Amino acid sequence: MDPPRASHLSPRKKRPRQTGASMASSPQDIKFQDLVVFILEKKMGTTRRAFLMELARRKGFRVENELSDSVTHIVAENNSGSDVLEWLQVQKIQVSSQPELLDVSWLVECIGAGKPVEMTGKHQLVVRRDYSDSTNPGPPKTPPIAVQKISQYACQRRTTLNNCNQIFTDAFDILAENCEFRENEDSCVTFMRAASVLKSLPFTIISMKDTEGIPCLGSKVKGIIEEIIEDGESSEVKAVLNDERYQSFKLFTSVFGVGLKTSEKWFRMGFRTLSKVRSDKSLKFTRMQKAGFLYYEDLVSCVTRAEAEAVSVLVKEAVWAFLPDAFVTMTGGFRRGKKMGHDVDFLITSPGSTEDEEQLLQKVMNLWENKGLLLYYDLVESTFEKLRLPSRKVDALDHFQKCFLIFKLPRQRVDSDQSSWQEGKTWKAIRVDLVLCPYERRAFALLGWTGSRQFERDLRRYATHERKMILDNHALYDKTKRIFLKAESEEEIFAHLGLDYIEPWERNA
Repeated sequence: MDPPRASHLSPRKKRPRQTGASMASSPQDIKFQDLVVFILEKKMGTTRRAFLMELARRKGFRVENELSDSVTHIVAENNSGSDVLEWLQVQKIQVSSQPELLDVSWLVECIGAGKPVEMTGKHQLVVRRDYSDSTNPGPPKTPPIAVQKISQYACQRRTTLNNCNQIFTDAFDILAENCEFRENEDSCVTFMRAASVLKSLPFTIISMKDTEGIPCLGSKVKGIIEEIIEDGESSEVKAVLNDERYQSFKLFTSVFGVGLKTSEKWFRMGFRTLSKVRSDKSLKFTRMQKAGFLYYEDLVSCVTRAEAEAVSVLVKEAVWAFLPDAFVTMTGGFRRGKKMGHDVDFLITSPGSTEDEEQLLQKVMNLWENKGLLLYYDLVESTFEKLRLPSRKVDALDHFQKCFLIFKLPRQRVDSDQSSWQEGKTWKAIRVDLVLCPYERRAFALLGWTGSRQFERDLRRYATHERKMILDNHALYDKTKRIFLKAESEEEIFAHLGLDYIEPWERNA
């Protein structure tokens, strides 16, 4: 049986490339109706202008292809305000209104923030009184913004969900996933690190000069970035998305309980659709895979925060019925502030270590079965040993008792929009993971189960290479002093490692 996959990368469907008048922002995509932008091509170039227009439109800005009276903001690069007015005169363009004349840095900051930012003196283009006077050199060009030194480790970067470089990170996520499918670990790590560092940047990359000094961007990665800047897409990513093997693995691994080995087997047998797999009488499925097929439509749809909160209430009710002093914490992406996810993870721990605690998960399963709330579960017993050294592997799974289950969430328990539910259904199948850990190890388990995957990888790598320590979900071991370092909280673990504390919502690496 393949273990359940820790995460699923969902590449966005690529929009068809458009040119000319058809590229104007569609009304449903516009968030800021009172702001109309026109980007001047002069000294910028066609390709870069098109790239900026696409980025701005993706963030909800209305960007016009042609200058008109409706334009409120004219954006230019390496032009003074006088240069812009002179261009308008040469082109014989009459603008009855008085639009703001702004440097491209203003638009870049808007794209990064995902909303209009305040216009300050550094953004506004200066108009000389006599712009025909060629002896007047005009204002000095704005110097490039100094980029603070960026760490190669995600645990030394603050990465929120406000991704300024999604066009690039989506590409590298797809390439990393393809390498994972092909079990090419080195390339997978290369692309994952590139995506991770780009997600942390507080600015949008609009030229190759912006990539200078940024770690984890090797020559191959920079080549892909340059192609996207110039062409709006990567030929390598396009090839992957059209690759039959990638498409098949993407489809097969979307089934709960199906991993790489099973996907490889089905692909080699000639299967390309799930309907063919399900109808083949020669195949034998595990219990987990049977459940994955049975509740497939629900499980591949995203879990909303409202659904996760509803599950959380039911989990706490069940746990507290048997262990009133237990702490139940929602972990994973939802703890990091995500509004959507593919499953809901919970960490359970109790100050009193008793036999009742060891039987807790089984008692909860029995309770939910009696209430008709349990569709499937797989209880994995603990193999945790207190004196075992932490694992040196950055992706090592922990040895705590855990339960992988499919929960039957009643519709009336969800206090929000239910548009994703199948029409007429009174419940939805939700993937839930419950992890039970010893109270004294709760900080390490909470840190590990909060993620993100790349954040945890880099945290363990940093501990090993920079501090001569070993960290996993169970413990932190100092190899120099040959002792285990105790921690009551995540903050104490960061302190042991000599790191500034990173809030959960800043770990979306």
